[in-house]
Amino acid sequence: MSPFTGSATRTADWAHLRVEIADGVATVTLARPEKLNALTFGAYADLRDLLAELSRERSVRALVLAGEGRGFCSGGDVDEIIGATLAMDTAELLDFNRMTGQVVRAIRECPFPVIAAVHGVAAGAGAVLALAADFRIADPSARFAFLFTRVGLSGGDMGAAYLLPRIVGLGHATRLLMLGEPVRAPEAERIGLISELAQEGRADETAAGLARRLADGPALAHAQTKALLTAELDMPLAAAVELDASTQALLMNGEDYAEFHAAFTEKRPPKWRGR
Repeated sequence: MSPFTGSATRTADWAHLRVEIADGVATVTLARPEKLNALTFGAYADLRDLLAELSRERSVRALVLAGEGRGFCSGGDVDEIIGATLAMDTAELLDFNRMTGQVVRAIRECPFPVIAAVHGVAAGAGAVLALAADFRIADPSARFAFLFTRVGLSGGDMGAAYLLPRIVGLGHATRLLMLGEPVRAPEAERIGLISELAQEGRADETAAGLARRLADGPALAHAQTKALLTAELDMPLAAAVELDASTQALLMNGEDYAEFHAAFTEKRPPKWRGR
């Protein structure tokens, strides 16, 4: 995403999220615990716009997405979204569904790793937000449920039919998206849906530790690795290895590559600058 901005200033307050940034790590918390962090139109829009702002600023090197209270995110708010969409015409519905997809694209395309810290339920759109993240850290009691068919909609919502087969395989993805049945953390770990199983009650802490490790590392190398993982999902091998070669040639001209060699020669840890 381009770092160039217009005249608009950075948003100081986010009405639907709690945002904390310290030493290159952003912690974004869905903060409607009384509703299991159910998403509203405003929450979707805030996530989309926040990720765009952070991507342009280039000051964040890792982001943790978490939920306050008893669960990560229960999906779209039944009253504020499902009820409201019943009164919308097709053009309005298309605008809404495109916006939810823009959130997923923003997670996949932002130039820093995103870590979902999942405890309790991650259902519907909440499960897809976790799915879009680069890492999913979950408590043993966490459960994921792609509930879209349960409300009479396609299981392929917000890019789920694109992302989930690439993570767990077509067979598991078909079962999860078609039936909408919950999958608990032990099974989610077995099929590759989660990256790491944390100790109970420590998903946020474990995710924060991973974010710190990533933020202290070579940020440009991480950004380019993420970009290649996304871009090469649908590329033929010849195009993928050519893109790899071009990317490596650019990074070999970077400061971090030279810094590694200097640190190795001087027998000290590298001082990564993300350049």
